[in-house]
Amino acid sequence: MTLPAPATQPPATATAIVTLLGRLVAHWHEVLPEHDETGLVARICDLHRFNFLLWHEEDIARSPEVTDARIAEVKRNIDRYNQARNDSIEKVDDWLIGELAARGVQAPPDAPAATETPGSAIDRLSILELRRYHMREQIERGDATPEHRAKAAGRLEVLDRQREHLVTAIDRLLAEIFSGQRPLRVFRQMKMYNDPTMNPYLYKSGTPAAA
Repeated sequence: MTLPAPATQPPATATAIVTLLGRLVAHWHEVLPEHDETGLVARICDLHRFNFLLWHEEDIARSPEVTDARIAEVKRNIDRYNQARNDSIEKVDDWLIGELAARGVQAPPDAPAATETPGSAIDRLSILELRRYHMREQIERGDATPEHRAKAAGRLEVLDRQREHLVTAIDRLLAEIFSGQRPLRVFRQMKMYNDPTMNPYLYKSGTPAAA
């Protein structure tokens, strides 16, 4: 998929991004969560994929029927996917910074940065699309009570409004960044728990981090 990118505009619109995310959520519930995109879209798809995988591991972790051994496996998967998710957020922002440099866009030194980067905002949009998909599932459940379905429908209305607000905010943020009104600085997470040289429970025991 190619997102619209006029030369004088940001390389993507939030509407195009959220449409892509929603389509992938539905598609990945039928096939393996994979993609063959390139460029910025590939980085967004990678981020979305790790959120997709995290979502379903978190569901398994809360099942009272799984064994302790399975819980340990799921916990390691969650750690691994969460690290990859945070790395993917930074890669989205890194791509955008490269695009800004290629276009020669630079904000004034005293221009205020936003508290959230586009990568972080797109991460929130990704999770929101996962919530919307699974909330619709609850509305359509044949074994659920009318009260349950009505409760889910009310929550979906809230999620839809949040989606609209977030799309507007992301478009505004990208427009300000690509017009040179705001700088874009990657917010490095510096996660320590998966680093065997930083996590004391790993380096003191000589145990490597989970793969």
